[in-house]
Amino acid sequence: MLDTPLLVTQMVERAETLFPKKMVVSRTSTGIQRFTYRQFGERTRKLASVLNKLGVNKGERIGTLGWNHHRHLEAYFAIPGIGAVLHTINIRLSPEQIVYIINHAEDKILMIDDDFVPLIEKVKDKLTSVKAFIVMTDQKELPETSLSPVYSYEELIKDGDGNFTFVTDLDENAPAGMCYTSATTGNPKGVLYSHRAIVLHSLILGLADTGAISEQDTVMPIVPMFHVNAWGLPFASVWFGSNIVLPGPFFTPKILVELLESEKVTISAGVPTIWLGVAKELEEGNYDLSHVRAVLCGGSAAPKGLIKTFEKKFNIPFMHAYGMTETTPLVLAAKLKSEHEDLPEEERYDLKAKQGILVPGIQMKVIGQNGEVVRDGREIGELCLRGPWIASEYYKDERTKEAFKDGWLHTGDVVTVDEHGFVKIVDRTKDLIKSGGEWISSVDIENALMAHEAVFEAAVIAVPHEKWQERPVACVVLKDAYKDKVTKEDLLEFLRPQFAKWWLPDEIIFMDEIPKTSVGKFLKRALRDQVKGMLSGK
Repeated sequence: MLDTPLLVTQMVERAETLFPKKMVVSRTSTGIQRFTYRQFGERTRKLASVLNKLGVNKGERIGTLGWNHHRHLEAYFAIPGIGAVLHTINIRLSPEQIVYIINHAEDKILMIDDDFVPLIEKVKDKLTSVKAFIVMTDQKELPETSLSPVYSYEELIKDGDGNFTFVTDLDENAPAGMCYTSATTGNPKGVLYSHRAIVLHSLILGLADTGAISEQDTVMPIVPMFHVNAWGLPFASVWFGSNIVLPGPFFTPKILVELLESEKVTISAGVPTIWLGVAKELEEGNYDLSHVRAVLCGGSAAPKGLIKTFEKKFNIPFMHAYGMTETTPLVLAAKLKSEHEDLPEEERYDLKAKQGILVPGIQMKVIGQNGEVVRDGREIGELCLRGPWIASEYYKDERTKEAFKDGWLHTGDVVTVDEHGFVKIVDRTKDLIKSGGEWISSVDIENALMAHEAVFEAAVIAVPHEKWQERPVACVVLKDAYKDKVTKEDLLEFLRPQFAKWWLPDEIIFMDEIPKTSVGKFLKRALRDQVKGMLSGK
């Protein structure tokens, strides 16, 4: 067979050539903008040419802080198109974490939406590698800024070459993208995605038993483009010639539903909190979403009731999926098998509420206390994965040895596997809290609280939340000298500068003692039961 590399640039080349009239629909701060794939390809090539002129070399990282819009999509292909690395930055992290990952990745250029100019201005003196800033904005003139040198995206690409040739002398194993995952302790961890991994992962999204994305679809990724590359949907959509709808900044459930209806979206993807909001809007409004053939849901577990609401009340098929930053991300999809058609309705929904079965191309094993677990849906173990779009290490991080062992990624998720092969996450090896699809480290908050002079002990646990799935609650024992003198607000004020807003505990409960194990560790299982009783009595 010919040894031809699998490259991200082949995706946009195919879209330009075979689907020049298909559309990129982009909602920005000033309204809806529309581009054909021919126009999109030309703009992408212009961006690639100007990045090349700015001196970006192969393998160098370009960071993006942006919402889901056409300029961000152009960056998805232009940056790998010159052999550089697209580094999408999670805008929900704290300023300190954003500084850390920009410096750790050694981003050479930052491409930022105008919303984030004030944030970057405040930390610019701490950025050690950034040589230039490009502001992605609809405005004809840039905002007043202390960033330097700073360029307008639109002004830059005016001078770009619409016929620029993407680089072809690339190894398919060369990096094309990069994301950072929230760490259980310490700083976020970087994951590099190769051209090969992104291409193979995109193929999987087109399979009938996963997303079944095709040229006939209109795809709307609601999941942010900084969240594991919007689950790979932008790459697959462009490659397959689907229309793509990008919902932009500061959307509401109403805006999302209106876009789903007006653009005749056929498939969309987001975390459970998104679909909870959409369901509420659909119940209150009068919309026609008969063209929607599927919604994909991941990031955290969707309640079975939500799945039933979409399928029974709105007649919209709902698919659970599972992945991680380390897995590009798709590895499990909850598509029922033909043998399940005759199962009672509740049993079918029980299966759909699980994380799903392994997609083709990935291998897994589940390791319990006595080796691999029995596939009986009851015995638990840690999920381990390997495959061509599974990471083999963290970027320049000694924590690699904790997660990658003997050729497997040890996910840290404790699961069961039933006789059908359906995987269900039942716990986590570490006490992470997942809120709205994003990780929160209980240990980091505990350590911060215990740095307060008044705090003797602090333990943070997850409590169920109707909208966000889980939220942190802090249990605090004050030192004797500070009892009745320090308030919940005092401690929250102490935490605010250290964490993103959504990391802050919903509740701080003062206690006389925190239950512990025989070796002195916090007994969080007992603590959860105790707190549940306290909160239910409020």
